[in-house]
Amino acid sequence: MIGIIAGLALAAWAYLLLLHHRFWYGAQRLPAEVPNLATWPSVVAIVPARNEASTIGACVEALLAQNYRGPFSIIVVDDASTDGTSDITRAVIAQNAALSAQNPPFEGADRAPESTDRATIIAAPPLLDGWTGKLSALNAGLQHANTRQNLPEYIWLTDADVVHPPETLSRLAAKAVQGRFDLTSMMVRLRCISFWERRLVPAFIYFFQMLYPFPAANDPRARTAAAAGGSMLLRRDSLIKVGGFEAVSGALIDDCAVAALIKRDGGRLWLGLSDSSKSLRAADSLGPLWAMVRRTAYTQLKYSLFILTLTVVALTLIFLAPPLLFLGYPWHGNGFAALSGLAGWIAMAISYGPTLADYGRSRWEGLLLPFSAALYAAMTVDSAVAHGRHRGGQWKGRNYGPSAEPGNLSEFP
Repeated sequence: MIGIIAGLALAAWAYLLLLHHRFWYGAQRLPAEVPNLATWPSVVAIVPARNEASTIGACVEALLAQNYRGPFSIIVVDDASTDGTSDITRAVIAQNAALSAQNPPFEGADRAPESTDRATIIAAPPLLDGWTGKLSALNAGLQHANTRQNLPEYIWLTDADVVHPPETLSRLAAKAVQGRFDLTSMMVRLRCISFWERRLVPAFIYFFQMLYPFPAANDPRARTAAAAGGSMLLRRDSLIKVGGFEAVSGALIDDCAVAALIKRDGGRLWLGLSDSSKSLRAADSLGPLWAMVRRTAYTQLKYSLFILTLTVVALTLIFLAPPLLFLGYPWHGNGFAALSGLAGWIAMAISYGPTLADYGRSRWEGLLLPFSAALYAAMTVDSAVAHGRHRGGQWKGRNYGPSAEPGNLSEFP
């Protein structure tokens, strides 16, 4: 039996390392230099914000500092915040408007947009049954953008805890225009400072790439569709064509849901890793990271106990079995199993290496990936338990459980 387990684990790593779209290599990046376009498309950024007082100021400042060559404006949608998010946003907008009146806001821009039109804040409508808060806020922002005389060609969705360097939008827009992409998105860099962030954040990026290989998502012939919600540049007409945000109103994994709609309709996707845009959201303890995964893990498994069981078995076979087989040689005495376990463990570390290096971590930490995988397995099981207790999908003071479908939305203290 041990030999069979060892053979299966080794075969799994041979497939993942060599045949699974090289998901681990992380080669999908935006060009470092901003190319020259004959015409730069108009863009409106929509920022959904609910109780983001600690980060919204930096987020909006970074958006206002975008050195974009075409028409660009910002809509912040305050989703019933109670922590001063809207006041901070208004203060940043007013301060920037005063500075812009004295200095041109965009170096090298085709035109200098009027300061009063550069950014605005609106209130999200009351949350309707069957909608998640973020999608409701995004829909309000899109409706506001659709009322403008000059309709934007692209909608840039970015989270309220993300800051972008000044050239980010230009790089995204150039990629979208030159590649004729309907959805161009980046996985922003998550904070990786505390002990738990170092153990779980690179692993989160790694597992996301394993689940949604970026080369497959970017291949029009492949069925895989994915996007990263922290930074998504959408062709507005393509979004409207697939039904807008109403078509995914109850989705907890909204970014991938939108990507699936667009790809199914024949649209083109591009998903890559960011080299500079970063999230400010901190997780100094295990709790916030655990809650983040628990919120959507069981949703990703389609609320299926069968798929959950297969997932836990697969995580155990692929990530836990190799080190246990190698380290357990003195007890089981099977040389083939021990060598297969060592080979699988080394393959695991090699595949994890590029992600660790991207986050400034030593490649030797790849040997600790089994520990991270065990935690993610536990989080996934806990997500299913929370779903069974009608406490799944909790986020920002709202409960989207038990299945995030119409009729299941409620507030909780």
